[in-house]
Formats: sequence, C-alpha cells, structure tokens
Amino acid sequence: MWSRLDPPRLVVTGAFLAGLVAGYGVAIPVGAIAVLILGLSARTSFRVGAAAALGVATADGLYAAVAALGGAALAAVVAPVAGPLRAVAAVVLLAIAVLTAWRALRPRPDDGPRAGVRGLDSPGRAFAGVLALTLLNPATVVYFAALVLGRGDAADPDPWVAALFVLGAFVASASWQLLIAGGGTLVGRALVGPRGRLLTALASSTIIAALALATLLHT
Repeated sequence: MWSRLDPPRLVVTGAFLAGLVAGYGVAIPVGAIAVLILGLSARTSFRVGAAAALGVATADGLYAAVAALGGAALAAVVAPVAGPLRAVAAVVLLAIAVLTAWRALRPRPDDGPRAGVRGLDSPGRAFAGVLALTLLNPATVVYFAALVLGRGDAADPDPWVAALFVLGAFVASASWQLLIAGGGTLVGRALVGPRGRLLTALASSTIIAALALATLLHT
C-alpha cells in the first residue's frame, strides 16, 4: 500500500475534485431554472423533474468541456454575446411563466392530473427544453474557463485531465439539480388535488417571471 498518492493520481484526483467544486459553484445559486425544475416536479412527477435536472447538468458538462479544451480563446469569443443570449433566455422563461399560469387558471373541463401533457411536462421535452435554456447562458463557459486558467490547465490541456474535470462538474450539477427535483416532488405530494396544483403552478410562474424580469433589467 502506498503511503501517499503518486503524482499522476494526484493530478487525476485534483482534476475531478476541481470539476466537482466548480460544478457546485455554478449549480447551487438558486435561479429561474432551479425554480422551473422545482415547479415541474411538483406539478408532474419526479421523472419529469429529473429529466429537466439532467438537462441542466448536461449543459454544464458541455460548457465545462468547452472551457477545459478551449480555455481563454473560447471565453473571449463567448463573452460579447453573453448579454444578448441572457436576454433571450429571460424572455423564454417569462413566456414559460405566463403559459404555466394561463394553463393553471384555464384548465379544460376533462383535465385530469396528467391529461393534456404539453410543453415541458414530459421527460423528453423537459430534458431538451431545459438543456436549450441552460445553453442560452454562455457566461457559464466563461466561469469554467476562468477556473481552468487559474489551475494552469489551459496552456497544454491533457484530454484525460479535462475529461475528469468535466465529469466532476457534471456529477456536481446533476446531484444538486436532482435534489431540487426531489424537493419539488415532496411539495407536489403535500399539495395534492386541483387547488394544490393551481397554487404550485401560480407560485412557480410568479417566481420564474420575477427572476426573468430581474435578468432582463440587469442585461
């Protein structure tokens, strides 16, 4: 048994842990996407919320990969368009909030708890939709690139080290977003029935709209 880790193993462990810390750093702050996942889980099921959570984690992993392999050059390309794309994402989120509230206030007479599944209210659509929304925030790649540059990995990126950094970022993001989805499921179970679903939908849409408007005002 080794008394200490040899240098290659230190590099491997350090790359994964750096990705893990970076992933939690970008995932933990609660924003409109987190509220969207929470609301989806509460109104539909954990499967839908988990699919949306994995959409966020996939986007974070892709941006971590871009940053790990491209470094400062790609960050410089992305930075000028970060503001406009954040505005687009805010408008899309605002539309989702309005549509969610409208459907909650005007249900069809024959609607059951799972009738008329549309929009993001299915696992496949939730994954694709939230993935696309998260990718509209290219500031994430600037964040990851800054961390990669700080660690000195960008000058001569090693594919194995980069892969471990990306894996750590994905695992961190996925674990946090799945925790949010689980919390939404618990809320949904506590608020069963038409009135509970209505309150959940209206609360979710109100918070998402407020966060989207705040993003627009600061763009």
